Amino acid sequence: MMHPDTGDGNGGNDVELHRNRGVLPLALVCVAGGVMVLAVAGDGPVLRMLVALGIVAIGVKVLVGALRPFRCVLGPEGLEVRRPGLRGTYRWEQFAALALDDAGRLVGVPGAGLPPGLPVTARHPRDGRPAVELLDLTQVRESPDEVTAALARYAGDRFTDARTGPAGVDLDFTVGLRGYDVREVDRLVNRAREALAQGGPSERRAARAEIERARAAGLPVALRGYSTTQVEAALDALCAALTEEASTDREATA
Repeated sequence: MMHPDTGDGNGGNDVELHRNRGVLPLALVCVAGGVMVLAVAGDGPVLRMLVALGIVAIGVKVLVGALRPFRCVLGPEGLEVRRPGLRGTYRWEQFAALALDDAGRLVGVPGAGLPPGLPVTARHPRDGRPAVELLDLTQVRESPDEVTAALARYAGDRFTDARTGPAGVDLDFTVGLRGYDVREVDRLVNRAREALAQGGPSERRAARAEIERARAAGLPVALRGYSTTQVEAALDALCAALTEEASTDREATA
């Protein structure tokens, strides 16, 4: 749950997000297990030692990431961010737009007055404008719905919750070993959602054709990706929705 930030006299209206440290036990187990394998292996097979070293390295990386300084506070005037790669306090009016995408990332499109030099590594999920990744909600304990409520209250019309998909289409994909590439699936889904929300019949036909071409060519598979079964079902539903929307437009025009 969110908790009021009452530490600096801001009137108790700010809300502070808290780092999700649920990966710590797994990281510790990886490090300890890898060290034990190394100790037992001794002069054993080289492959076993390499695997153990790899497990230790992964565990240490996750452990370091989980223990890095982190702070994110949302308030009526703006947000304060302290995380790897981004440190600063920004006013809401310094962003032309803010959005929460399907991957759980809060991104902000730079506006007038935003300090130069911020890493523009993301895009607005609705219109594709270059944006700054402000926060990854998968790294905080609070739920996306809680954060969305705070952003809607404080950022107002600048904020868009871009997670909502067409009625009846489940876009909440499970991430696991060997699934469809997250970036490619997000790109196709966002393309379809934008066409459904703002496009006309030609845009919807183009979005459906793009999905069909990607599927015919074979969606790329990644070591960690979206559930293939869930993605296939969602793409089927999106294609159907794009077809129905286009048909409805033609009937209305007739």
